[in-house]
Order: sequence, then C-alpha cells, then structure tokens
Amino acid sequence: MAKSAWIALFGALLSLPCPAGAQGLLPYTVAGDAIPEPLTGTRGDAARGRALVVDRSSTCILCHSGPFPEQAFQGDVAPNLSGSGRRWSVGQLRLRLVDASRLNATTIMPSYYRVDGLTRVGTSWRGKPILSAEQIEDIVAYLATLRD
Repeated sequence: MAKSAWIALFGALLSLPCPAGAQGLLPYTVAGDAIPEPLTGTRGDAARGRALVVDRSSTCILCHSGPFPEQAFQGDVAPNLSGSGRRWSVGQLRLRLVDASRLNATTIMPSYYRVDGLTRVGTSWRGKPILSAEQIEDIVAYLATLRD
C-alpha cells in the first residue's frame, strides 16, 4: 500500500468514534439537573455533533429518532430528538449525555462520560468513557440547534 494511502487510512481511523479513556475524564460540576459549563471550556461544533448523532456507532439513533431524513432506520424507544434545544437547556442536554442516570436511575440510556460505578460494561470499555469531552460538546451544540 502506498504511503499516502496509509496516511489516509490512519486519518480516517482517528476520526472514528472510540472510547476516550486515553485522555481521562475532565472535571465538571452538576448544578441541579444540568452541567452548566462545557466540559472542554469551549462550545462544541454543531456540524461534528450532527455527524456523531447520525453515526450508528455512537448509538444515538439506535434508540432516538429525529430530523435525519437520510437515515432510514431510526430508534423509537427513546424521545424524538426534534425540539431538544427547545425542551432542554445546553446544561441539561450536557448532563443527559454525561450521565442520564443522575436524572433517572432506571434509564436505559448509557452514561457516555462516566466510568465509575457501572456494571455490565464490555471489557474493551472498562475504565473508558464512550465519548470524549469534545464529542459530548459537539453533540450538545448540535442538539441545542434542534428547536422545532
């Protein structure tokens, strides 16, 4: 394989959603039903967030449906994501992604940015969050745009 093909393949692999354990968890503060401040200190990118939401490996659309006409098969066991930005504040969206079990102990939604106290975690995911802080912020930025 040519060197340029290896570089392209390596770049593509780096862009795939993957466990974010290597970077560790950034500290955050929960205030009521929200995490008011971005995990990264900066707002995410809504375009990257949308790409993560519709990518089946992030699992969002396995349970949720929403304004994703290009996706033929969307979940129906969780709330429709349309109107997320109207229903919840950015901080409330962030907590729901980081650790939805803080709001509902019986939720089936994964804790995307939590590693402690979890059971039934696959070996390759133990000690690693499902999404990085940057990915959380990107998804929050996108969901906040869904006003209708």
